[in-house]
Amino acid sequence: MPGRSICIHLSTNANPLSLMNGISHITFIVRDLERMARFLCEGLGAKEIYDSGSENFSLSREKFFDLGGVWLAAMQGEPPSGRSYQHVAFSVTESDLPRYQKRLEALGVEIREPRTRVDGEGSSLYFYDFDNHLFELHTGTLEQRLSRYRAGHDREVNSTSVKPDVAGDGTD
Repeated sequence: MPGRSICIHLSTNANPLSLMNGISHITFIVRDLERMARFLCEGLGAKEIYDSGSENFSLSREKFFDLGGVWLAAMQGEPPSGRSYQHVAFSVTESDLPRYQKRLEALGVEIREPRTRVDGEGSSLYFYDFDNHLFELHTGTLEQRLSRYRAGHDREVNSTSVKPDVAGDGTD
């Protein structure tokens, strides 16, 4: 039946599990760790917190980053060969989207055309890193999106994108 939840309640099991605490970390497999570090640090404002160097404790050389309190790991290896809509989205303010776009474009990052959106679900900037991983910077919240979706299709659908700051002064 559409719209029905099929989640299993943890408390009904004989050995109940506690709820998960959230995401521990997100790992990206990349060809060039230094290029990924520039992408994350210069493009998105992450802080590099670890570099394994020549001392591998895991499957290959790796670097760890903190981005908005989220632990990101980059491991050297063979990245995805193709692209998909599978992505990681980070929350940002509407006013920061054009500034992020400029920083990412300066690094040579490919900005993806936005998907069609309905009014009220927030704006997004989609972009690929250099190893086919799709990222999104999003201004809305889950609560806003659910509220908008509950309203149905009676409101206008549009395509939103970040407009470049052609004047170069942040006023766009």
